[in-house]
Amino acid sequence: MGGQTQALLLLIGKLTYTWSNTESLLIDVMAYLMRVEKEVAIVTYLTLNTTRARLDLIERLAKLGGVNPADRDEILAMAAAMKAISKLRNKYSHSIFSFNESGDIDRTELLRIADFGSSVRYGKAEPIDGQEFQKLSEAIEKLVVTNRLIHVFLQTRNTAAA
Repeated sequence: MGGQTQALLLLIGKLTYTWSNTESLLIDVMAYLMRVEKEVAIVTYLTLNTTRARLDLIERLAKLGGVNPADRDEILAMAAAMKAISKLRNKYSHSIFSFNESGDIDRTELLRIADFGSSVRYGKAEPIDGQEFQKLSEAIEKLVVTNRLIHVFLQTRNTAAA
């Protein structure tokens, strides 16, 4: 396995770990917004089986009338940050990888079907280059910042997660 492949797999692993760690904090954000015990929020979180559904619920709860406007703005900003990164995360979670003649991963092929009128397309290929490594690194950094923001938010609201 070449150096580029090892570096890519390390970044994908960091992205996956950082994402999961940050997404799990949504349980406590839900508990705060719904004014329920953490156990109820866990059941809600696990019932909503996609990140998009979880973030949509949090955004909708934050927009309800009884939420402090400053809290709403912070929560919406945190959710927006996660949504912005989710496309890249989904790309690496739902792609297969192609290798070059040196044995390094050199492109992703997205495992998704797109309908275009009377035809379908699948396997959208995208190269893995320096720009892609930069995108992954930046996404990880943004998730770390978002994670810390959520922790601070929860700590200052005296919730169980902090």
